[in-house]
Amino acid sequence: MARCTWCGSDPQYVAYHDEEWGVSVRGDIPLFEKLMLDAFQSGLSWLVVLRKRQAITTRLHLNDPQQLARMNSRSIDSAMQDSSIIRNKAKIEACVHNARIFLDLLESGESFSTLLWSHVGEQPIINRWNTLKQVPSRTAEGDAMSKTLKGLGFKWTGPTVCYAFMQATGMVNDHITSCPRWSEVQELPTGGR
Repeated sequence: MARCTWCGSDPQYVAYHDEEWGVSVRGDIPLFEKLMLDAFQSGLSWLVVLRKRQAITTRLHLNDPQQLARMNSRSIDSAMQDSSIIRNKAKIEACVHNARIFLDLLESGESFSTLLWSHVGEQPIINRWNTLKQVPSRTAEGDAMSKTLKGLGFKWTGPTVCYAFMQATGMVNDHITSCPRWSEVQELPTGGR
């Protein structure tokens, strides 16, 4: 398979590339969880996050924002003792803070999914990159998403984090055109425009 070379040969990374990256994700909670994982990536490689993803998701309740929002200084300090997660107190505190904003947003009748997908017109953007060197680390759409999220009070949602999140959740298809996944993800539901 002539896949995107960024995943190298690590089996976990290859599986992520072949099964998840670029596949459209919808739904408020799944998108919140993925955005928080991308916040953990800031300053690290995605492989580090990928290897600790299950532990981070479980320990911090990323798929249960109500429970995450109830974390206090004692439970954050306890999480900091857990070597199975990325122990960055600022990022953990940001996740708790972001969960509270996320819940406020839902309580006001807003859809997090609709808010995020509105930055790409509700359909994935299909890019046509021939090499990895052409793939940007940020775009106008990612910058706009970051501005929206920061305007709502979210933390660790800068332009680069937002664009990596957009790539991961299929809001943009940044597989290179020679990679079989470039066409495969387009054949999935909400495959693109």
